[in-house]
Amino acid sequence: MKALNCIVVDDEPLAVKMLENFISKTSFLSLEASFTDPVAALEAIRNQRPQLVFLDIQMPDLNGMELSRMVPDGTRVIFTTAFKDYAFDSYEVSALDFLLKPIRYQKFLEAAEKARQWFELLESAETAAEPGSGSASAQQDSIFVKSEGQLHKVAFSDIRYVEGMKDYVLLYLCSEKRPLVTHITMKAVEELLPTSRFMRVHRSYIVALDQIESIGGSYDISIGGALIHVSGAYRPAFEQYLSQRMLR
Repeated sequence: MKALNCIVVDDEPLAVKMLENFISKTSFLSLEASFTDPVAALEAIRNQRPQLVFLDIQMPDLNGMELSRMVPDGTRVIFTTAFKDYAFDSYEVSALDFLLKPIRYQKFLEAAEKARQWFELLESAETAAEPGSGSASAQQDSIFVKSEGQLHKVAFSDIRYVEGMKDYVLLYLCSEKRPLVTHITMKAVEELLPTSRFMRVHRSYIVALDQIESIGGSYDISIGGALIHVSGAYRPAFEQYLSQRMLR
């Protein structure tokens, strides 16, 4: 895979230089441009369509959270900020990661690696779906998951549920006793799984709808020996799913 094209946006020149230095010594990243003006940065992002934007949050005129909602569909964001209170909001706008200043290179590299894995998964899915690459239905029925240094092809039908644990995601499979562990965000996995077959029911859980065994009165899903609670924010969508399939 080619180096990921990046843009840096931060109103502090010293922070920009630090990120430029980090990118320069990370072999799978390529810096396209840097900006201290978020408005100018947005125009460049829309024109150049970089794969990755390292984005500060607290900026004048247009803050990073607002800017992130206007980037093109193929561009992913890693937030860089001194304010940890924004961590939860960052996941609501599909950010790949959230780096708290002062940023150490190790943490930067971990976030960049997460981005690389995301784009590798996306590239694998797009390659599988290309005409002439074999049976279309078979290729669109699986994803590739990087775990323990290897890419594992995982059929959608083999996934029971997905659990998010901080910087990692665990995929619980019908065919394996132990889950596959991969370094990626829940939001990234959610976007790769078909909504017709999977539903996010909790900040930390995505379930395979056809693997649900039973549902308790408090919206506790029994699946593969686990009990997963449907949290309030995700309950309306789950109730709608149930209402369309409930025998009355």
